[in-house]
Amino acid sequence: MGEMGKMAAAVGPVATLAAEPGEDAFRKLFRFYRQSRPGTVDLRGVIDFSVAHAARGTGPGAHKVVKSHLNVSSVSDHDAYRAGLQPVSKWRAYGLQGYPGFIFIPNPFLPGYQWHWVKQCLKLYSQKPNVCNLDKHMTKEETQDLWEQSKEFLRYKEVNKRRPRSLLEKLRWVTLGYHYNWDNKKYSADHYTPFPSDLAFLSEQVAAACGFQGFRAEAGILNYYRLDSTLGIHVDKSELDHSKPLLSFSFGQSAIFLLGGLKRDEAPTPMFMHSGDIMVMSGFSRLLNHAVPRVLPSPEGESLPCCLETPLPADLPRDAVVEPCSVEDWQVCASYLKTARVNMTVRQVLAIGHDFPLEPMEENKRDIPTEGSCHLDDENSQVKRARLNPDC
Repeated sequence: MGEMGKMAAAVGPVATLAAEPGEDAFRKLFRFYRQSRPGTVDLRGVIDFSVAHAARGTGPGAHKVVKSHLNVSSVSDHDAYRAGLQPVSKWRAYGLQGYPGFIFIPNPFLPGYQWHWVKQCLKLYSQKPNVCNLDKHMTKEETQDLWEQSKEFLRYKEVNKRRPRSLLEKLRWVTLGYHYNWDNKKYSADHYTPFPSDLAFLSEQVAAACGFQGFRAEAGILNYYRLDSTLGIHVDKSELDHSKPLLSFSFGQSAIFLLGGLKRDEAPTPMFMHSGDIMVMSGFSRLLNHAVPRVLPSPEGESLPCCLETPLPADLPRDAVVEPCSVEDWQVCASYLKTARVNMTVRQVLAIGHDFPLEPMEENKRDIPTEGSCHLDDENSQVKRARLNPDC
């Protein structure tokens, strides 16, 4: 039986983990999962929404799991189909006691349709004029088309494992729409590029199904995780309208997500995020601390989750926002995802009828994260730290 099949108790050795001086409860659990290694980590305390017993009230953390009701009539089956989603009536949705406004939807995508969103993250959304972490070290010409510069490296990755990493493998984040400024943690009206229409449509359908009709996808942050990547403890509070939800879409290898409280002295709840899973944070949960301490390599070695083995159908709806994916393109995506995970978070920045507040003129800064900001990091990067910056 694999690690995920052994989850029989809600409390593992985490409870006996010694805290470091001045360490809060959130950081203590973050460190436990971050420092763990495959085959040695105890995952019994991690909630797995993808298994049936999560809905029946048994298994780890199940005393916290409740069913969430979706607004089935707000999204037509055809509109769901256009975005590559199953009819909303077939989705499963869960919440957690103590976290009002949090909704977890285990993979509602139709078989094969995740291919489109993976390809968009790697091939299209990574292109200019969108902003990425590589812009700090390279010119716009050098980062113009990361896909074209990387595809041959990735296609033959297994043949030549000692080759230098491709640019796509060095990619850590991309921003869309209103581009997030990692220095001042703000959005601005003058740093905007058109938000991808297909991702906006997908986000609007998911938001509507969760009771948020009229949601506008205005900003996106895409995180590209390697197996040694983490996402530091943080709160997403830079958007000017906190009444709108934050949507999170996961693809590729599984990861552990920690959802905490308003303060870091509250111990977080750990849960798995698998390929195709969607999380919605709204209301009270919209401003809670959260983090990703660990990406979990496939138990079978370098392989794809089974839900990504099914190809995208050739016969797509005429008005679908999903586009065909060639065999060649998917070879590149599959090679990348065997040791990686991609996450899309989508937000509405402004309330309807509102604009950005006027601010004093200040010297323009490039939108590149500093060492103290909460962004994707990995163990081999130059900003490696023994512990994440407590002020981020």
